[in-house]
Amino acid sequence: MGGEEKPLRQIAEAFKGLSTIIESQNLDVDVAAFSRACSLVSVLFGLLGFAFKFAEMDYVAKVDDLQKASNSIDTLKSMLDQDVEQNTVTKPGSHSRNLLRVKRGLDMVRVLFEQILVAEGNSLRDAASVAYAKVFAPYHGWAIRKAVAAGMYTLPTRSQLLMKLNEREDSARIQMQSYVTSSAAVINYVDGLFLSREIGIDW
Repeated sequence: MGGEEKPLRQIAEAFKGLSTIIESQNLDVDVAAFSRACSLVSVLFGLLGFAFKFAEMDYVAKVDDLQKASNSIDTLKSMLDQDVEQNTVTKPGSHSRNLLRVKRGLDMVRVLFEQILVAEGNSLRDAASVAYAKVFAPYHGWAIRKAVAAGMYTLPTRSQLLMKLNEREDSARIQMQSYVTSSAAVINYVDGLFLSREIGIDW
């Protein structure tokens, strides 16, 4: 990580911006702004190493799809409505399906940060295990769950992760807490888009 790059700060600021839009209740969330913020999170999956390699590849591909969709679709609401009209919401590769998968990636990072903030010691294994079990595991088969469990032993330590993020403990805590708060609003907003259209979110 070169120079003064602060990926954690960039992530926190991007999601604070999205949550401000959502809380204003007057504006819909742009696909472009949403996908740009989500793309910043990709670096975190990469830094977690082998345990989350599957998540990184899947997440990056789906964020990329949303970024491309932003060229022709303005808001997340209109994106979902378009898929509803075409009856393609649950179809593999649809923008709506990809949005739901990206949302789970955001939620995994939110739970990971929550766990890191209350954890003691230098290991990330417990925090990452809880985040995976809570968000991803219910949708994964035995083979993936087993591979992730094995990969937990290759996670960086807390201090290694902070060093890669170019953060000190105190500054990292501020940015992680900011993301936890802001991302919760974004995740609830996305869930609401699905639930208000009676699509559900557990598929």
